[in-house]
Amino acid sequence: MTATATPREAGADRSALNARVFWPGLILVTLMVVLLAVTTSTAGRLSPLLIVLPALVAGLGSVRQTVIASAWAMAGLWASFLYEHPAHRGDVVAATVAALAFQALAVAACFWRTARQRELDRLRSTLVTLQRQILRPLPTVTRQVMVDGLYSPVEEDRLVGGDIYEIVSSPYGTRVLIGDVQGKGLAAIGAGFAVLGAFREAAFREPTLTAVVDALEDAVVRHNAFAEENEEPSRFVTALALSIDESAEVQVVNCGHLQPYLIDEGGSRSVPIADTAVPLGLAALADGPRLVGWFDLPPRTTLLLYTDGVTEARDPQGRFYPLERRLPDMAQLPPAELLTALRSDIDRFTAGARRDDIAALSLRRTPAQWRSPAGLAAPDEPGGHAGAAPDAP
Repeated sequence: MTATATPREAGADRSALNARVFWPGLILVTLMVVLLAVTTSTAGRLSPLLIVLPALVAGLGSVRQTVIASAWAMAGLWASFLYEHPAHRGDVVAATVAALAFQALAVAACFWRTARQRELDRLRSTLVTLQRQILRPLPTVTRQVMVDGLYSPVEEDRLVGGDIYEIVSSPYGTRVLIGDVQGKGLAAIGAGFAVLGAFREAAFREPTLTAVVDALEDAVVRHNAFAEENEEPSRFVTALALSIDESAEVQVVNCGHLQPYLIDEGGSRSVPIADTAVPLGLAALADGPRLVGWFDLPPRTTLLLYTDGVTEARDPQGRFYPLERRLPDMAQLPPAELLTALRSDIDRFTAGARRDDIAALSLRRTPAQWRSPAGLAAPDEPGGHAGAAPDAP
């Protein structure tokens, strides 16, 4: 099953301070007030501290907690008056009115902040739900491969990103796409949808992988032209397109994307793709056409595709996630468990503070392909070669 981030429940109050922080904080402030009341003789010295308390809670907690803090502060203020007995009743009235006004402002500010937070949460949830409905549910099995996936959007960021993937079973084999749209938000998701639509059509129609990628390039160029007419920025898309049939070799066109990994019982190794072309949408800047490369995908070997949310995840010290060093520790795991372990390891590495979406696919040939008469290597036989050249129909 595709691993995804769990959507936040509608109406969940994420703005409230933890009770283990809120109540000890009030008690600590109360103890400070008592200490000042005992060691000083001027109630005016206590008022600023008591007025600041609701303001602090308004910036960190919920409206309910701000109201509680305001009532707590008012009770403390009146307790200080009872303890010191101010000489002029006007001082009590003035201090009370000022405290009420300031507390009302704190509650109003907290209400505005939490309302805006709920609005942003609804927007993030809508975008994530929309993206999940467009992306194919995984795992899926075709005649050639079994595919499992990990998709984990970052809802804590400003907006979700544009990580995309798709698997199409065509007359020419299984076509696989993974990509990452530049930027975030609805515009990035729109560009991603344009690429997905073009891939779903071209992957089934076109006999060559380079023709499929050319269709994706045209889709991004058309999308950017429409965006510029509406005074929106144009975007490019890094992508990796593969075609897998009954032969031992996999065809691949790399459009500025990250190199995949092959993982088996012996460990992990980067796939040697000889040619890396420019991202989709930038073909006009390239010196020549995109080329197709080949590499072997032996039986019982997992092919890992991923986006830069994996390799650019950072720990609290700012260091990047060392995927190449971590993969050998996961080499013995089945594909689905490998993706689960990868996500857990990234969460531990980043201490749960990721800044980008994560998308990853694990592909493995179906067991029926292990003894295919089309020339696929047996589980204990070595693979073939890798290179780059235009593909043939």
